Amino acid sequence: MASSFLHSARSRRNGNGTLHSIESTIEDQIESLRDEIAVLTQALGKSSRRQGEKVRYQAAAGYDELVGRSEDLLRELQDGYLRGTKEMRNTVRKHPIATVGAAAVFGLVVALLARR
Repeated sequence: MASSFLHSARSRRNGNGTLHSIESTIEDQIESLRDEIAVLTQALGKSSRRQGEKVRYQAAAGYDELVGRSEDLLRELQDGYLRGTKEMRNTVRKHPIATVGAAAVFGLVVALLARR
């Protein structure tokens, strides 16, 4: 597109060597700019790929860490549930009458609250 514009300007002033020199310089500059843009585009593409890989690696590491933490938390919750269950069983075995009495009082309170 730029060469056709310059070509039409060249055909209007056929005899002037200075105009031809300026046109050559402009064409060289345009070609140089195209080359620089191509190099910058390649560099940007490589940089983007590297950044993408870096982010992907960080996300994978974060995911692995999150999975590890959640597994640890799940184990802790299971252990706490098992400990609580054992303690409740031991308490019921040691104090069966008190346990039945507490359950009866709890049931009575729930029944009274449900009436209202």
